Amino acid sequence: MKFLAKIKNIQGRDITLEMADDINYQRVSKLSNGKHPSVEIELSDNRQISIDQRSKIYALISEISDWSGYMVDKEAPGVMKWKYLIETGRSEFSLSNCTMTQANEYLSWLLDFCFDNDVPFTTKTWDMLPNDYAMQLRCLEHRKCCICGKHADVAHVETVGMGRNRKHINHSKYYFMALCRIHHIEQHKIGIMSFLQKYHIKPIKLDDEDRKKLRIGG
Repeated sequence: MKFLAKIKNIQGRDITLEMADDINYQRVSKLSNGKHPSVEIELSDNRQISIDQRSKIYALISEISDWSGYMVDKEAPGVMKWKYLIETGRSEFSLSNCTMTQANEYLSWLLDFCFDNDVPFTTKTWDMLPNDYAMQLRCLEHRKCCICGKHADVAHVETVGMGRNRKHINHSKYYFMALCRIHHIEQHKIGIMSFLQKYHIKPIKLDDEDRKKLRIGG
């Protein structure tokens, strides 16, 4: 059962709601097998999709179109949206007026599709993509340089040091990013702080589960 409500007050873990319609508590209790009913709260995002989000989405679809052979102005947008709705079970939406949350979810799905299928990016499109935790994690997982999108290796932000055995260092203390050979060499050449400032990169710290998933020892 789904109900609409407005949040009237929040105090710690206590939330007061004003329901849009009257609720028959006995019916709700019956559906809960006589147990105390539980609810799941999903906040509605009333902000509409931004121009930046829409531009990134269509840029990715354009890259997918070139890679797959679909015509950008015809099949590709419809095909990718249909595939997204089928795979995720999401409700129909329009890129002209959907919410920011819907746009972000679709953008994330498109990025995963591109990474999973090794869809090549033009420099212009790559530069448009978000430089956040999720993107850095995708780059590490798929070994894509976070700067140019080319094949990459895992790079430590802190210098591991000459003579140290990488298999015996504590990786939980390090920050990581994925860099191709060219950008990895540049990082060591100009220094880590200058490198991060030049490319506006925010390396990420990985927990035990992520390091295991990404095959990073320690």
